[in-house]
Amino acid sequence: MSKLPNVTTSIFTVMSKMASEHNAINLSQGFPNFPVDERLTETVSRLAKEEVHQYTPMSGYTPLLVKIAALVKSSYNRNILPETEILVTAGATQAIFTALLAILKPNDEVIILDPSYDCYEAPILLSQAKPIRVALNDDYTPNWTTIEKAFSQKTKMIIINNPHNPTGKILNESDFENLEFLLEKYPNVLLLSDEVYEYITFEQKHISTHSRPKLLDRCIMVSSFGKTFHVTGWKIGYLVAPDYLMKEIKKVHQFLVFSVNSICQVAVSEYLDLVSINKIGPFYREKRDYFRTLLKNSRFKLMPCEGTYFQVASYANISNENDIDFCKRLITEYGVAAIPISTFYENGKDLKLIRFCFAKDNHTLEEATKRLCKI
Repeated sequence: MSKLPNVTTSIFTVMSKMASEHNAINLSQGFPNFPVDERLTETVSRLAKEEVHQYTPMSGYTPLLVKIAALVKSSYNRNILPETEILVTAGATQAIFTALLAILKPNDEVIILDPSYDCYEAPILLSQAKPIRVALNDDYTPNWTTIEKAFSQKTKMIIINNPHNPTGKILNESDFENLEFLLEKYPNVLLLSDEVYEYITFEQKHISTHSRPKLLDRCIMVSSFGKTFHVTGWKIGYLVAPDYLMKEIKKVHQFLVFSVNSICQVAVSEYLDLVSINKIGPFYREKRDYFRTLLKNSRFKLMPCEGTYFQVASYANISNENDIDFCKRLITEYGVAAIPISTFYENGKDLKLIRFCFAKDNHTLEEATKRLCKI
């Protein structure tokens, strides 16, 4: 008997496979196709000949832990202890899986805000806990009244994703005040804050849970060097959590992966001394603005994009098809792959919206939008 009977091949795999089969431009999966910073690749090339190929400490390469603490301090003015409050992980998905498996017990309930990324539910189910899916408003803002109604005495955790994939929305000050007020009512509920796109925001400054003192003693923070430094295939991220939670998370981590790719950890540690984190947002803002300009004369209606490298678009003026069928036809007839937003909802809610990834070189964006403007 399957432990995950409702889990099938992910929509990302399906759309990327179709894109490959039909030689379509793949704007579905969220990975960049432009070159990695030469300073980083040159660091890796040099390190390949050095003695950095054996296990690192289980929590992470010690200099990298120190650099992460410094990054959190400079970004959010938060002091954390490298040796007890940070864990380097094999990507954000492993970080989330490990944290949930470590914390949840049978019959615990976890609030997930839909549309939601697909890696949250599986570890909840494998922990014999129960995911409680609560839909955001149709403009993708949280309805805190509805969210509070979903809480019960069984609620163990709420998961937030900020900046939000797939919608590109970010939480504002009022949202955090509502969240803090809610968690004051439920003092035993933990918070998992998925902030893998934390450095990719635009007009509005990203508000991180790191900067909310009321939440720090009950929050597990998830970050991703893969997203931040355009090296998604490296699968390297990190968790920040208070010591009492991190002790439990490390118990699972040591038997899941034990330690993360050593050369990548050393390379990222050195690269953090070279790179300017505050240039990442403007870099992607330029990508976003260029993509939106190229689609200006199309029949798609573009939704607000406040962060991430995803652009949501409505095709309601083009077709009445459901979003999955429309995305498949987009590949077969027009040669562009996107992701249907309904697949991020538990109930498959279809608002005639699809997601494009604009983390691509300009030639790719130009060719893709040329095809999209023909629709």
